[in-house]
Amino acid sequence: MFIVHVFVHVKSEAVAAFKAATLENARNSVQEPGIARFDVVQQRDDPTKFVLVEVYRTEVDSARHKETAHYQIWRDTVADMMAEPRSSIKYANIFPDEQGWD
Repeated sequence: MFIVHVFVHVKSEAVAAFKAATLENARNSVQEPGIARFDVVQQRDDPTKFVLVEVYRTEVDSARHKETAHYQIWRDTVADMMAEPRSSIKYANIFPDEQGWD
């Protein structure tokens, strides 16, 4: 699995619109065969901060996701809603798939 955590800080006046656009993207994303999981989480003590937890079957599936129309619509829709550029960290799972253990 290839896992990406995307950190998003949204302008306070754009939170509702960001959530709507992101939930639409997530609903479409989980239909992709290469996506095992796609979570949208909102920080409790700062509702302008979100993390997208994207779990892909392979790294190639992550690249394919970015080619989809729903991702490109989301990206363009939320671009002006960001309080700062989004960032991401990439991970490889080690459990339950023990790949990567020495």
